[in-house]
Amino acid sequence: QGQLLESGGGSVQAGGSLRLSCTLPGFTANSCGMHWYRQVVGKSREWVSYISSGGTTTEYADSVKGRFTISRDKAKDTVYLQMDSLQPEDTATYYCKPYGGVCNEVSWGQGTQVTVSS
Repeated sequence: QGQLLESGGGSVQAGGSLRLSCTLPGFTANSCGMHWYRQVVGKSREWVSYISSGGTTTEYADSVKGRFTISRDKAKDTVYLQMDSLQPEDTATYYCKPYGGVCNEVSWGQGTQVTVSS
């Protein structure tokens, strides 16, 4: 198994946008559903969004619904999280996690930091 790679984080002002990417070199993530989570230091990890392996099913936490969009590019074997209308409360480290069968065995990656200033 490879190492999950999350990227695309950064620092933006409230109202701004970022697009996070998740890849898994050496492993076909296309066969996995994919979750996005986020975590603030000192708090428990919070589920953000999910996309099925086929991309036909997506789910969102109420806190991000209408602002975040999850998608996947099969050709690039990459899952994205488009984050719009960012708010300071979205500040966190964001992680992706494969889901389903053997995909559950993939370890957590390093995450990507998102910082939103008011």
